[in-house]
Amino acid sequence: MGDFDSAKNLMDNLLDSDNGSGYDKANHITYTSLISGYCKQHQIEEALAVYKEMFANGIESDVVTHSCIINGLLKSGRLTEAKYLFHEMVRNGVDPNHVTYTNLVDFFLKNRSVMAAFSLQSQMVVRGIKFDVVVFTALIDGLFKNGRAKEAEDMFGNLLEYNLVPNCTAYSALIDGLCKIGDMKGVGSVLQQMTEKNVLPNVVTYSSVINGYVKSGMLEEAINVLWKMICENVTPNAFTYGSLIDGCLKAGKKETAAGLYEDMKKRGVENNIFILDAFTNNLKKEGMMDEAEALFQDSIFNGLLPDRVNYTNLMDGLFKVGKESLALKVAEEITAKNIGFDIVTFNALLNGLLKLGQYDVQSIYTGLQKFDLAPDHATFNTLIKAYCREGKLDDALKIWNQMKSYGLKPNSITCNILTEGLCESGEVDKAMELLNELSISGFYPTAVIHKTVLRAASETKRADVILSMHEKLVSMGLNLNLDVYQNLINVLCGLKMTRKATSVLQEMREAGFLADTVIYNALIRGHCRSSHLDKAFAVYSRMLTERVSPNITTYNILLGGSTESRSMDKVTEILSEMKEKGFIPNSTTYDVLVSGYGKIGNKKESIRLYCEMITKGFVPRLSTYNLLINDFAKVGKMKQAMELLNEMQSRGVPPNSSTYDVLISGWCNLSYQERSMKKLYQAEARRLFKEMADKGFTPSENSINQLSSVLAKPGKAADAQRIMDKIYKTKRG
Repeated sequence: MGDFDSAKNLMDNLLDSDNGSGYDKANHITYTSLISGYCKQHQIEEALAVYKEMFANGIESDVVTHSCIINGLLKSGRLTEAKYLFHEMVRNGVDPNHVTYTNLVDFFLKNRSVMAAFSLQSQMVVRGIKFDVVVFTALIDGLFKNGRAKEAEDMFGNLLEYNLVPNCTAYSALIDGLCKIGDMKGVGSVLQQMTEKNVLPNVVTYSSVINGYVKSGMLEEAINVLWKMICENVTPNAFTYGSLIDGCLKAGKKETAAGLYEDMKKRGVENNIFILDAFTNNLKKEGMMDEAEALFQDSIFNGLLPDRVNYTNLMDGLFKVGKESLALKVAEEITAKNIGFDIVTFNALLNGLLKLGQYDVQSIYTGLQKFDLAPDHATFNTLIKAYCREGKLDDALKIWNQMKSYGLKPNSITCNILTEGLCESGEVDKAMELLNELSISGFYPTAVIHKTVLRAASETKRADVILSMHEKLVSMGLNLNLDVYQNLINVLCGLKMTRKATSVLQEMREAGFLADTVIYNALIRGHCRSSHLDKAFAVYSRMLTERVSPNITTYNILLGGSTESRSMDKVTEILSEMKEKGFIPNSTTYDVLVSGYGKIGNKKESIRLYCEMITKGFVPRLSTYNLLINDFAKVGKMKQAMELLNEMQSRGVPPNSSTYDVLISGWCNLSYQERSMKKLYQAEARRLFKEMADKGFTPSENSINQLSSVLAKPGKAADAQRIMDKIYKTKRG
């Protein structure tokens, strides 16, 4: 920059000289060179000042001068001034050349003004300006970027028809465009053509090819191109590695991504913010924020300056894994380093703070004003969700109205959040009023909203209310599709209203929709819950007749219905059919079988299936554990029952009040049977009772009565009273 200042000073000295020869020495070439230099340094104001001085001193500018200034203005985004200068040069008799036009055409295409670019192209033809490779390249690149791939390929054909020899840049523009539309076969043909024409691909060419393979999910081919370019002594850059690393991470190939990152560092390619962001995003999805933070700090140590996006992702990830203090430190760092908050960063902070539950929604919303940021949909959606979560529906509705005052129309997410909030609070009528208001303004209920409203309506357990809500939503513009019919049939079957559900199925068929696996599963489940096993199997048979494929859920529902009705012959039949069709039992299958055999008293088979389930790596659900614990407790095998309690907790299944009730009852009963161990068993029952209370569970009346009865033997009345006081303290409060 200092060289340009020196040049400007030298020119001023020439103009101020007394010998009158200054104008000969400081001619238009000097001015043009200075203008060009300033433009290359992105100092457009200085360039314009020199241009005005040139005009004031009576020195005529030529096409080169004008082209420099126009290009500088375009790169600064000042199109209006560039167009004015272009028309001015034409008015002054200075004919634009191919450089002037190329710069303008390139700018218009990059800004998606295709017609303006074509207009300039026509002017070039009229003026007789020959198209060179640079012009064609700009047109090819621009057409691809505007989604006009066929015209771009035709333009490359025109280049060849003009007997012009495409260079690496032209080929790279064609390859990049083909990669973006996923035509990797076409890319291969162009690369072959380059080889035949002895045009060597450069890092830009190879990077485009690699990115194309990555976007097409062809990671192996992409990596092969990387090794090929390295073998041809073409050094990959950060973009090359970044594209590959991002693709590998998204495909779950973390080790490959890490290997590429190490190779990148070994070759001296500097890390960049895009690679850091790819790693941070992936680690955030995996919940591995310790690793993300370590990588972040290592990148800073090695000289990388993370941008706002990097910091935002790190902060968001830390909040999501519960590392609030570290997340807040990142927020402080954003401020301390003058990186500044944009609305996306603020939304991440807002969401994190509200999840902590220690911050008032209104105070955070007020704090938004301090950042001088305009809230967007995500901001309002987060605030509305927070108020709904707190049960402050009036405040949520106020935010809804404030949103409209900012000129933002509620989107589907906003409507889903508020509808769900109102429905969960029992304000279904208010939700319907809101949806009706929206339908008048052109926003219609979606299948998600339909599901939410029907779920709330099902609390009435009345088919007429459910169907009425459904009809109202249809009248508001709800599009009747398969998802909507699935919602309605699922809700009705969940309440054992299979006759109504069958009527809806008939209506659905008449509307031109075919029942799928989800709908048949709902009907089968409805019949099983109604203890109509024959009807459930009849629906299953119809499902097969109509060539609708059952899934593992279908068989699990049938197994559940069969075990509930103690039809164990049906269980054997279903398991055999599952095996024939290639279905492998999953965790739910085993839960159903273990519970089913346990309920009919076949403990041996129940335990065998439980052991098989554990061996296959499945974790039983809580109800399965409770059933097994109950089976052992009922026969006095408390050691085995306690082992199951410890095992379930080690597998991440926390006990509930029922678990403790069963165990307490078991120890109390055992204390009656084995007098010699009475004190020990009573102590164990008392310990479990205390543990249960500490965890916030309310014991059943049976547990309280049993323990009191056991302890209130002669000499133990005080102990019984003390325990009763502790247990009932909360209940009395």
